[in-house]
Amino acid sequence: MIIYEHMKMSDCEKAAELESVIFRGDAWSADDFRESLCCDYAVYVVARDTDEDSMVACAGIRNMCGDGDITNVLVDKAYREHGIAEHLLRYLMQEGEKIGVRNFTLEVRITNTPAIKLYEKLGFVSEGVRPGFYDDPKEDAVIFWKRKKEGV
Repeated sequence: MIIYEHMKMSDCEKAAELESVIFRGDAWSADDFRESLCCDYAVYVVARDTDEDSMVACAGIRNMCGDGDITNVLVDKAYREHGIAEHLLRYLMQEGEKIGVRNFTLEVRITNTPAIKLYEKLGFVSEGVRPGFYDDPKEDAVIFWKRKKEGV
């Protein structure tokens, strides 16, 4: 069974391991995750497979004056295409609202079609491109925003 909860310090090594597989040269270290967990303006969540007793996905957000910068969305390759990323992001955004996030933003590789489709399904809209944002391989990033409508 998959459960969703806040990240713990003990999850940081696994999060860094997922990062290194997905982002290679741009990967966060376990210390980067530990440092982020200590910030009162940030929320990091995980998906756990209780049958395997392991963390299989994580995501994080930082509140920058009401704008939530989604910094990481990582899903173990063996657990992709099972809706985990969608549930994780919905949970992350819910938790982000609790710390004052009204609008959400993130970058994604321009060639990451599955992620782009998911973000669009969740109501994110492309608002620009960051040329050469990613390394290994060098690639542009699409900037997505999900903005709360005024008065809502």
